[in-house]
Amino acid sequence: MSQSDLFSWKMERDPALRSTIVAVLTLDTDPDWDRLVRTIDRGTRIVPKLRHRLVTVPFGLAPPRWTPDPEFDLSWHLRRAALPEPANLSAVLEFARAEAMTAFDPVRPMWRSTLLSGLDGTGSALVLTVHHSLTDGIGGIQIATEVLDFDRVGTERSHQPEPPSDRDSGLRDILAWNWSVGSELFRSGITAAAPTAWRAFTHPVRAVRDGAALATSLVRLVHPATTTLSQVMTERGLGRRLAVLDIPVARLHRAAHAVGCSMNDAFLTAVLIGLRTYHDRHGSRVEYLRLTMPISVRTADDPLGGNRITLARFILPVDIAGPMDLMRAVHTVVGSWRREPAIPLTGAVAGALNRLPVGLLTDMFKHVDFLASNVPGSSIPLFLAGARIDRMYAFAPTLGTAVNVTLTSHAGTCNIGVNADTAAIPDLAVLVDCLCTGFDIVAHLGGEREVDDGSGMTAETIAPGVGGRGSSRWPTGA
Repeated sequence: MSQSDLFSWKMERDPALRSTIVAVLTLDTDPDWDRLVRTIDRGTRIVPKLRHRLVTVPFGLAPPRWTPDPEFDLSWHLRRAALPEPANLSAVLEFARAEAMTAFDPVRPMWRSTLLSGLDGTGSALVLTVHHSLTDGIGGIQIATEVLDFDRVGTERSHQPEPPSDRDSGLRDILAWNWSVGSELFRSGITAAAPTAWRAFTHPVRAVRDGAALATSLVRLVHPATTTLSQVMTERGLGRRLAVLDIPVARLHRAAHAVGCSMNDAFLTAVLIGLRTYHDRHGSRVEYLRLTMPISVRTADDPLGGNRITLARFILPVDIAGPMDLMRAVHTVVGSWRREPAIPLTGAVAGALNRLPVGLLTDMFKHVDFLASNVPGSSIPLFLAGARIDRMYAFAPTLGTAVNVTLTSHAGTCNIGVNADTAAIPDLAVLVDCLCTGFDIVAHLGGEREVDDGSGMTAETIAPGVGGRGSSRWPTGA
């Protein structure tokens, strides 16, 4: 395991920080089952970890190691069932929330998928459940583009090699892992030594300033959070409820462009307005909220799967009335964190955190108010075994926060998945309505639509006594 993968694995010691990702793909028809089996089988060969299980190393002298499962059975990981009545998206989300709360079998590879047929009569849904140590969001999209098709007929793919066989464990694993970590640090030090020495000789003041900036950046990245800024979303538990929202990519993009910001800034601004509205409805004024935001450090040379992210935790302003001013403030804060010198050192940061007591880490994450992630997906339609993928929702783990809001863009639509801790947010339907308000306000910054395309925002939520797809909050042609 890499240091980043080990970090997500260690969090499992506290069930509230379980690192389970659930993705829901809604399909316009039932996929061909035999083709689906071949597609999933191909995915397990492209990413061998999908055929691996975790085996602990004696005395904890190295992280658990990935080893091929000698009894790997694809039929155990790939299942199918008919949706119960009413066979709508609410029923799919009810199944998905149970998946989000269910731990993995530790003696098997940590993923499973279920095809649910009968969605709205003729469609279906594929629910994928994956442990975060297998991949991050962008890695998951990369895997999807390797196995999904670009039309119903199918895309010709190259032959995949047989999965690797098992290898010996024990002392060799311990020595190999510690040698790899030590040699990587040594190589990094040697590589940086000469340029650093030259800079110190030619620009001593700047060298000292850069070194101090890096040290300060590392402190900011790992600084513990000891207080929860929200006075409403304070409790943490094991219950989860899911909801989804859809908004056209073009509307969010136009809104961002109108303010001179990025679509991620527009997304975060909408979430902040939604959370501010939620606090208002509970009679609480909130000025700042603490966010965990994954920042990708993945490069073109990185292999598929695995975690190539840094979890940045920082405070965002909330109590700024004008949505344009709020978005600009978000842009400034997020931009400064993306430029933090310590961000590329994700492995070293994760390694340092892995050496801290787990209890200290879990308490630190439980004082973060919310988590938000923006995952760029495919701009064109994708197909799975003859079925068109209409929506692609991701429900990433809360990681100790009150709620995780994840945006995945797919074929012109922002598919937004909301994963809420029921102890912190017992009234998910209210939160969803507030988030709709936030996206309404932000989207209107982009002006009127030139063409009435019938697009708008819809929401679906699973909460006590609530269900059914909401109608668009934007009048036709607005």
